[in-house]
Amino acid sequence: MAVASAGLAELGFVEAAPAWRLRSEQFPSKVGGRPAWLGAAGLPGPEELACALCGRPLAFLLQLYAPLPDRADAFHRCLFLFCCRVPPCCAGLRVFRNQLPRKNDFYSYEPPSENPPPETGESVCLQLKSGAHLCRVCGCLGPKTCSRCHKAHYCSKEHQTLDWRLGHKQACTQSEYLDRTIPDHNFLFPEFEIVIETEDEITPEVVEKENESEIIGSMGEVPEEELDSMAKHESREDKIFQKFKTKIALEPEQVLRYGRGIAPIWISGENIPQEKDIPDCPCGAKRIFEFQVMPQLLNYLKADTLGTSVDWGVVAVFTCAESCRLGIGYTEEFVWKQDITDTP
Repeated sequence: MAVASAGLAELGFVEAAPAWRLRSEQFPSKVGGRPAWLGAAGLPGPEELACALCGRPLAFLLQLYAPLPDRADAFHRCLFLFCCRVPPCCAGLRVFRNQLPRKNDFYSYEPPSENPPPETGESVCLQLKSGAHLCRVCGCLGPKTCSRCHKAHYCSKEHQTLDWRLGHKQACTQSEYLDRTIPDHNFLFPEFEIVIETEDEITPEVVEKENESEIIGSMGEVPEEELDSMAKHESREDKIFQKFKTKIALEPEQVLRYGRGIAPIWISGENIPQEKDIPDCPCGAKRIFEFQVMPQLLNYLKADTLGTSVDWGVVAVFTCAESCRLGIGYTEEFVWKQDITDTP
């Protein structure tokens, strides 16, 4: 659970977890696998979950359970981040917010049990309590059905073709085994739980000073003219990158930083959004920073072994300052990607 604290960031780390802990009723924060949808109604459709650049279905990257303790209508609240993983695009990113009051149509009023349920099988749930069917490949809304068995659901023709090729052609007539015969489509990211810890208030200021001394010392032999021309750009660039390194030095394995309303840390001085670059929410409220995904997460995605090149320096998510409720469904928020190639 990520909860905003005054000025301090909450840090996210990945850990292996049993499948039952990553199901919707446990309100997980997690990376990869299929989305553990919060609200079972009003899910984003295939058009909303298509890459804005190449048009192909996005892959679920992560979700963050981030309730607002002072808001009855956001007792449960979750943010879902999706990305394009199809080369040569691998660039599209979209993020959605969903929130529910404590009393709702989908979950118990009481907190979930900390103990595993009696049945902890690995079968995949492809139909929500609302009756909505999910795609066998990606776990997103699946309005399309197999024309032969009418029981297998898909978000797109692309995913239907993939599933047909990888086994549904043989299992199609055995409808009672459909949910037990889902193959590895080589589309989902590896699944992990995200555990949250509060960042230490003590930052390694000594490291900052040492780095500054090294930079100044290394410039001792540079002609004065070159120093003048370098100073305007490199001093700012170095400070931003050094600040980034210093911030993560105490916890280098952090994959996520959460802090609603705090400032993100950028990896580069290039491509930092200005206020005008961040659109207001459709409700009229400003959007504020809520969390960022760190480049360390790439180490866990096994993107290279899957033949893809998904990459980033920082992915920053900005959400409605009022956390408005536009119906019962999922509201799209704003995501900004700072590429690793922008670093000094």
